[in-house]
Amino acid sequence: MDRDPKPAKSPPTLSVVVPTYREAANVPVLFERIKETLEGVPWEMIVVDDDSPDGTADIAFEIAAADPRMRCLRRVNRNGLAGAVIEGWMASSAEYVAVIDGDLQHDETILPEMYRRLEAGAGNLAIGTRIRDGAEDGLSPMRQKLSDFGRWFFNRIAGAPVSDPMSGFFMIPRKIVSRLAPRLSPDGFKILVDVVLSASGELRVVEVPYKFRKRTAGESKLTPLVGLDFLGLVVHHASGGLLPVRFVLFAMIGLVGLVVHILVLAVYRAWFGLADFQAGQLVATIVAMGSNFVLNNEITYRNQRYRGAGMIGGFAVFALACGVGALANINVASLLYSSRQTWWLSGLSGALLSVVWNYAVSTSLIWRPRRRG
Repeated sequence: MDRDPKPAKSPPTLSVVVPTYREAANVPVLFERIKETLEGVPWEMIVVDDDSPDGTADIAFEIAAADPRMRCLRRVNRNGLAGAVIEGWMASSAEYVAVIDGDLQHDETILPEMYRRLEAGAGNLAIGTRIRDGAEDGLSPMRQKLSDFGRWFFNRIAGAPVSDPMSGFFMIPRKIVSRLAPRLSPDGFKILVDVVLSASGELRVVEVPYKFRKRTAGESKLTPLVGLDFLGLVVHHASGGLLPVRFVLFAMIGLVGLVVHILVLAVYRAWFGLADFQAGQLVATIVAMGSNFVLNNEITYRNQRYRGAGMIGGFAVFALACGVGALANINVASLLYSSRQTWWLSGLSGALLSVVWNYAVSTSLIWRPRRRG
């Protein structure tokens, strides 16, 4: 029996990078849709899968065995959307690279228009811009608010003419991202924000509107807290890269913990009074530590996060480390104050030491990279 001949492989001029996790049902659908919409364009689809337990990589490899326009990179013991995208770009030799989610929410039919605009020299960054259509735009109210705030904040801080900086659907010449790659953060979700800020004004943006679809299968890579990730990237670039993204996130979550501490202390006072201030302070400290641990587990160190019963041990070590940091804070602040330093400078120095200590221990010990179970 004769087999169907494989499509002739010509060097692609466009690589469509698809970061995936638990997208086994979506990958074949997306491949067929891209095959139809990019007819006449030399293209390839590069699936970068973070070792999905549902066999996403296996599905992609099966397609690749029958069609050379599919390639798959299976990342073992590494994860994260931004890192996956960067690795996909670095594996491409095409003139242009695009990023599209594997959840089918992005409209792949605008890829030819994005490609044409870059080819014609209209710009060197084509962004798929989500448009609203009432309740059918595919964005939940929370994600819509995050998107609106992100656009407002980004345009004021970065000064870039991007109407949808939270978009994860764009196309850019490979040479540009190859040059920017060493400056990009592999952590986080907002790779477009990182690219635009790292380019320092060299990008000429063109936007192609499309209607955002609702997710039908797979697992979302976003959480309502992704706005902190966005802010972390902006502060990282505003510091000239001096402050790591993770440190910025850790510090911002520390501020959230401070607010939680004060609120819990206020509630304790309202319910029990402050005759026993130490008891109220202890309760507020434990609750604030708990909130910091949960937020850091889900945001700052999401790629190494604890799950299930493992969170108990993780929190115990985190609380112990924070206790040591608190003692260092008190001792350093007291020493500086006794040396006739101003009270606020002494307190700030102690607090800064505590944050740096807690971050260093959290990164190197508590949330160190672990194998996925």
